[in-house]
Amino acid sequence: MTVSNTTADIAITNRASTKAADPTAINDTGSMHRIVIVGGGAGGLSLACRLGRKFRRNRSVEVVLVDQRPTHLWKPLLHEVATGSLDGNHDAVSYISLARKNSFRFMLAALDNINTTDNILDLSMTYGEQPNEKRSRTLRFNQLVIAIGSLSNDFGIQGVAEHAIFLDGRPQAEYFHQLFVSHLHRINNQPPHSDMVLSVVIVGGGATGVELAADLHSVASQLEEFGFPTFSQDKLRVSVLEASDRLLAQLPARISASVNEELAALGVNVCTGAMVTEITDTEVITADGDRFPTDLSVWAAGIRAPEVLTTSGLAVDGLGRVKTNQQLTLPDCSHVFVIGDCCHCPMENTDKVVPPRAQSAHQMAALTYRNVINQYRQKPLQTFTYRDYGSLVSLSQYSTVGNLMGNLMRGSLFIEGWIARLVYRLLYRRHQSAVHGVFATALIILGDIIHRRTHSHLKLH
Repeated sequence: MTVSNTTADIAITNRASTKAADPTAINDTGSMHRIVIVGGGAGGLSLACRLGRKFRRNRSVEVVLVDQRPTHLWKPLLHEVATGSLDGNHDAVSYISLARKNSFRFMLAALDNINTTDNILDLSMTYGEQPNEKRSRTLRFNQLVIAIGSLSNDFGIQGVAEHAIFLDGRPQAEYFHQLFVSHLHRINNQPPHSDMVLSVVIVGGGATGVELAADLHSVASQLEEFGFPTFSQDKLRVSVLEASDRLLAQLPARISASVNEELAALGVNVCTGAMVTEITDTEVITADGDRFPTDLSVWAAGIRAPEVLTTSGLAVDGLGRVKTNQQLTLPDCSHVFVIGDCCHCPMENTDKVVPPRAQSAHQMAALTYRNVINQYRQKPLQTFTYRDYGSLVSLSQYSTVGNLMGNLMRGSLFIEGWIARLVYRLLYRRHQSAVHGVFATALIILGDIIHRRTHSHLKLH
């Protein structure tokens, strides 16, 4: 890591002490130094846990995590929740529980506005008792980390918002699962020789799209032993539509070719160069006039940052991501950090920006952990250097492929099979250890082994 020439200019003086107390404020900071992290995804949650443990014995520092959902589920697992190959209730973790263990404070709220001049966040809090009633509150901060991730980008295409399902969070994945199971029952209840099929169209040939396609076939191959005697893989028709000329366009061509070959062997209909122009409740239409009949449409093409970043007046790029310097802070507001998918950070000595990947979020969280502490101690900030450690794509029980080391080597090391599958699983365990600690993660692994042996490995309800 290199060190920036500019020193931390956080101005730790508390603005709240010079103003009258706001009756809607959750509480003014007083003499407390408050570090607020908005977004409990992979990067935000690990950062909150580490900072909470770091300042556990410092009563003058409060670490607060804000998220609009009460539980955390690792985003790369959402496609498994959608198909039922993973029970989200088992793998989800409570923010409240983690807050207690790691000495940070959790607030269940949605972000409405960021005021970097007065160091105030506007929040909406529903508490669940009145779904349509929002209670507005404000929260003051001394240091802020924005880690609210990204959403699917429908690019304004007709019918996408109304008829397609996004997999941005657990509620959407569970909604897809409910519809999927309903269709399984519908087709299973047809006469044995019925030609009715379940048609799923996935728009987007990135990691989410191809992993979902493979996992759907994996579930279909097991349904007969789970009480669906007339449903088989030939009654499932999955199409993956990708606008570019190959799947996984951001990854090496060898990975793309291997994944394409594996999906074709499963019977997945892969269509590249297919630009979707409209989605209805019964079909997906492309610019070439091709029409794909569909019972379930999934939109997994492109991302954008949540709109609140733009409406808050922050400098953003065309995808709504906040522009930062290489210390991951706002250029004119060094006590506000941005990490993860919502961050537009330039890469050193290139005209590229850091890609929106899970490994990017973890690397950003690690640097921001050090910089938040440095800034609190009025020390210089370190510069972010992104390192590509490679990418892995899991095709359920069938295969796992990827490359390792990325730009740390002159080339990249292509891996597949059980080695790739082991590395893929270790990525999730690494995330768990960042959140829970090594010892707790070892206990979680033991619990997972017991759970797999005592519970059904498919969730079909």
